[in-house]
Amino acid sequence: MKTILDSINSPRELKSLSSSQLKQLATEIRQLIISTCAENGGHLAPGLGVVELTLALHKVFNSPTDKIIWDVGHQAYAHKIITGRRDSFSTLRKKGGISGFPKRAESVHDAFDVGHSSTSISAALGMAGGRDLKREKNKVIAVIGDGSMTGGIAFEGLNHAGHLNKDLIIVLNDNEMSIAENVGAISNFLSRTMTNEFVHKIKKDMESFLEGLDDFGRNALKVAKRAEETLKGIFTPGMLFEAFGFEYIGPIDGHNLEQLADTFEKLSTFDDAVLVHVLTKKGKGYPPAENNPALFHGVGPFDLLTGKVHKAKSAPASYTAVFGDTLLKLAADDDQIVAITAAMPDGTGLSKFSREYPERFFDVGIAEQHGVTFAAGLAAEGLKPVFAIYSSFLQRGYDQLIHDVCLQNLPVVFAIDRGGVVGSDGPTHHGVFDLSFLRAVPGLTLMAPKDENELQHMLASALQYNSPVAIRYPRGSGLGVPLDQFFQIIGSGTAEILRESVNGPVILAVGNMVHKSVEAAEILSQQGIDVSVVNIRFIKPLDAQTILPLVKNRHLFTVEDNSLQGGFGSSVLEMLEEEQLPVLSVTRLGYPDLYIEQGEQAELYEHYGLTPSAIAELIKGQIS
Repeated sequence: MKTILDSINSPRELKSLSSSQLKQLATEIRQLIISTCAENGGHLAPGLGVVELTLALHKVFNSPTDKIIWDVGHQAYAHKIITGRRDSFSTLRKKGGISGFPKRAESVHDAFDVGHSSTSISAALGMAGGRDLKREKNKVIAVIGDGSMTGGIAFEGLNHAGHLNKDLIIVLNDNEMSIAENVGAISNFLSRTMTNEFVHKIKKDMESFLEGLDDFGRNALKVAKRAEETLKGIFTPGMLFEAFGFEYIGPIDGHNLEQLADTFEKLSTFDDAVLVHVLTKKGKGYPPAENNPALFHGVGPFDLLTGKVHKAKSAPASYTAVFGDTLLKLAADDDQIVAITAAMPDGTGLSKFSREYPERFFDVGIAEQHGVTFAAGLAAEGLKPVFAIYSSFLQRGYDQLIHDVCLQNLPVVFAIDRGGVVGSDGPTHHGVFDLSFLRAVPGLTLMAPKDENELQHMLASALQYNSPVAIRYPRGSGLGVPLDQFFQIIGSGTAEILRESVNGPVILAVGNMVHKSVEAAEILSQQGIDVSVVNIRFIKPLDAQTILPLVKNRHLFTVEDNSLQGGFGSSVLEMLEEEQLPVLSVTRLGYPDLYIEQGEQAELYEHYGLTPSAIAELIKGQIS
């Protein structure tokens, strides 16, 4: 049976649909999103929450002439479906498939590449500025969630946008605020009144008239503005946005298609900065996601009928879980240990810590820059802050790491989760640059564990060094090795020789590449090739005393789950150059100078030659 969605190949087809047809279309889009995420995983709850909002935006505005910028992009699934990607939506987040985020190379309707939060307002303002310089007339709309509004860059964008007062619409998608029915009715009444084109014109004309009068007129304008702000302040949170220079509209029901379309239709005639406050429900239309939006924010494959997430069979504990449990044990014996996260307590393994030591746990929101400097302040007061953060998100706090932590030699520990490739979230989330950008910072100790047992010892050691430390570990399950009952302090800058040959090639491996390198050595051993394998442990400082005697006059291979540009292998080359040490050859294994595409971790390791068999084959070919 043909559905309405079957006839939607671009936003143009929405223009002729009736309200009832749009509501049916919203139901069909939700069904497609749910069934696809059940198979592929994805950001289900955010996507379900903005279906009506998406339809209203595309019904009123004219993409791609009008630019719609989705902050982060978690919520852009409905947008993708109605902009020509319905038939390819089944490939969502798969290797070679469509991205889980807006991507300019994928569609002309994706106005800006996103993946990290809080950037939409700044990007939209830049586009509005570019439009005006080109003397064009299109609309620019930024859609940003309430969570993303905790990011400092969002407020920087608001401040600049209010100052410039460009023709710009910001849609604040608020899926957390709860407003009582009667208050919402009053707010909706005020919003409908303020979006009336005639009322808006009269208001602006009256302001211009009074400003042109003497002191009496200007005083009258001040009184009128004060009265309006007081009324809005009683019923709405609009005073904050008015203070930034925006016309504030809302809150309005984000699932009421008629009201949304009517509001956007009226706003399409405005020519100044407007913020529309829309209330939505994450997971709308799928009860398991509505009841547990945090779980279904970013979820793996799940059972469509029950909503139960498929679990890997008997998988070892994840690096994230081992980190969280280890920090909890260490904190029990040291009340100076405090934990910090940037809106990711579950994702970074700090949920147990937050419950056990709430006064020593800090969630700074989506504000990585602030989180780093906040940690520096805690360290300056003699505490031992541990900032648990994803690798790709630490990029946002790089200046603060250099200037506020390392320059002052403050003992902040950065527990860097999701180092290396992470899977289906793709290039915006792969942590393949951290070894490169961190090893350049003076005074920072940088290490990576070969397994989850070594991770717990590294964390215990880092808290004893009394200097800045970064520990980098991958996404996913550990190797299932036994965990020692007691922590061991690892001497700073000490490597570990796992296999030693007399004259054979040498592999220097980092982190999760150590075990793969040992397996590669075992494959080669069966072919009569004896290989040394070193668990580097410390990317900075390098253990020259261990490495240099071992690699002299040998074939040398470095293996890392990181970009080759400026990474661990580069640090080895620098050391060899400084020491003028002769080696037969140096081959670096890692990622080329590219943004690594989406795909499962195993697929990407295979593609880039970072499996045991591929490493063994390359070594055999190089030395033969």
